[in-house]
Amino acid sequence: MSTLSPTAKALLIFASLIVILAGIKAASTIMVPFFLSGFIAIACGPLILWMSKYRIPRWLSITLVILLIVVFGFMLAGLVGQSLAEFRENMPQYREKLSGEFTWVVNQLARFNIHVDKDLIVSYLDPGMAMSMVTNFLSGMGGVLSNLFLILLTVIFMLFEAEGIPRRLHIALSDPQMKMHHIDRFIQSVNSYLAIKTVVSLVTGLLAGTWLYILGVDHFLLWGVLAFLFNYIPNIGSIIAAVPAVLMALVQYGGGEAGLVALGFVVINTVMGNVVEPRFMGRGLGLSTLVVFLSLIFWGWLLGSVGMLLSVPLTMIVKIALESREESRWLAILLSSDGEAVLDEANGQSASEEPER
Repeated sequence: MSTLSPTAKALLIFASLIVILAGIKAASTIMVPFFLSGFIAIACGPLILWMSKYRIPRWLSITLVILLIVVFGFMLAGLVGQSLAEFRENMPQYREKLSGEFTWVVNQLARFNIHVDKDLIVSYLDPGMAMSMVTNFLSGMGGVLSNLFLILLTVIFMLFEAEGIPRRLHIALSDPQMKMHHIDRFIQSVNSYLAIKTVVSLVTGLLAGTWLYILGVDHFLLWGVLAFLFNYIPNIGSIIAAVPAVLMALVQYGGGEAGLVALGFVVINTVMGNVVEPRFMGRGLGLSTLVVFLSLIFWGWLLGSVGMLLSVPLTMIVKIALESREESRWLAILLSSDGEAVLDEANGQSASEEPER
């Protein structure tokens, strides 16, 4: 490897990366539950640590956390499943009402000599088509949750092994202090991100569901749950969650009510996404907006629905790994929202390690 030219090294690394990604894509049925289990275990870590402060045995705290996950998962699945079933039953009625609304719009446009094909508009804005993306997403999540028993077992074993991992890493790694620093920083970043994102998403879902309830929109619980889930998807998740609710209001009450629903979603997501979330999250992630959006597309293609939800934590893993080596630090700077912060941290580490040498 040392005798190769820089161009040959780059090509070899690129080819190896392609092979690794192809392997992950082919083994996604195994990798997705493993990734999901890992992030669930990391997210549960602070709760178990909090219980340990009250001298609750570790086995009991893990049991309580797993029971909490199972109960919440079944409640959420039951609510979404019932709402989706009711929505499918009423689909013909919704489609007929929506067609009538668009007929009125087309007639109004024709008065101004603007001729639009009504059937074409209905085909693009059909409630069934609008719900297909939501249904596909939930189906993908449901496919993963069909391995719920395997995921829970993996989470349990990870939580029981978590105490011994640092000691084994210190023994196994050639430079344990540096590696442990990056591992601790990654776990802290993921814990902070998941905690803040969960609270923000929960408040977003509650506000959206309450607003739809006040306006009298059907299936407001379903749309609130979708707003909660899709808020984990950066940038476009809140937009996707708003489309079905706006169409439902259009079918029920017309354009005025649909406009109020859209306005409510815009206000809620603007306040929560641009004011509340950045205030608490700060510079903890250190990823540029473009990188977050591209990572959403990339991980969604590679791992499906779960990849979209975990796109930010997975990209953080890549960024932190790139920061750990001088040769790849330039890539970490490209991924970051503030390249100077990466350089300052690297210089700070070098300065702290200098006296030890």
